[in-house]
Amino acid sequence: MNTTVVPYLAGSLLLLLAGVAKLRRPLGTRQALRTQGLPSAAWLVRSLGAVEVLLAVAAFAQVPGAAAGVALAYLGFSGFVVLALVRKRPLSSCGCFAGPDVPPTPGHVVVTALAAAAATLVALGRPAGVPALLDAGPATALAVTGSAVLVAWLALLLMTRLPELVALRGAAA
Repeated sequence: MNTTVVPYLAGSLLLLLAGVAKLRRPLGTRQALRTQGLPSAAWLVRSLGAVEVLLAVAAFAQVPGAAAGVALAYLGFSGFVVLALVRKRPLSSCGCFAGPDVPPTPGHVVVTALAAAAATLVALGRPAGVPALLDAGPATALAVTGSAVLVAWLALLLMTRLPELVALRGAAA
């Protein structure tokens, strides 16, 4: 089992969560796209969410080409966040997780760039989906799955809760 499996699966899990959020509540992503002068129709955001869900499911199932698709998606997300940060246009949220209204930060770029890198390495290397986990044995599958869920949760906290804490600290100072 290669070392990119955990970050790849964590990134795929985040992609799944973000896709479901866009399907359920496209407004946050619509506002983020509109703020940057990009197309922002509800059907477009929901289509993006559907693609994210399909890519994540394909990644878990080890569908050929899925890792490359995940890498391209995360490169796109990285580009969008960098664009928003460079333009310094007010952006209340990227709308990716339908949760707290938190603007994108450099931490977002780090997470999305690392997810893109992991997916690229998986695309160039060995399989890293559920079938590969099952082939590795139950103990390995359980350890890798638990690690991937933990990494995804920590990345989610980095993108959603850490900016809130930093803002509160700045307000208290």
